[in-house]
Amino acid sequence: GKKSFRQKIVEELKHYYNGFHLLWIDTKVAARMVWRLLHGQVLTRRERRRLLRTCADLFRLVPFLVFVIVPFMEFLLPVFLKLFPEMLPSTFETESKKEEKQKKKLNAKLELAKFLQETIAEMAKRNKADTG
Repeated sequence: GKKSFRQKIVEELKHYYNGFHLLWIDTKVAARMVWRLLHGQVLTRRERRRLLRTCADLFRLVPFLVFVIVPFMEFLLPVFLKLFPEMLPSTFETESKKEEKQKKKLNAKLELAKFLQETIAEMAKRNKADTG
């Protein structure tokens, strides 16, 4: 059924707690990667991407903390997220947002694949016409 106001607040607080906890873990892992980089080791592609994502999340955290710290500013958070959808650090994303992003990426890849198939088919027709 419908959730009470108290349940919604508790769920929101849990969401923020989990987001900060995941960000803390990512930051610790990123610090180890930076330490390895400073000592001359090479990072894998996956580690490099994770390090970049974590650094971006830390930079996104600054404007996000304003909403958490200033009283009653959290009520404006949905408005700002509508205006700036990438403002929220990745550890604070909900599953529905992640699925929505994946769908958009998949649709873009499908459109690109469709375009490439049409281009190849057109090139094949031209080659047949030139040879025939």
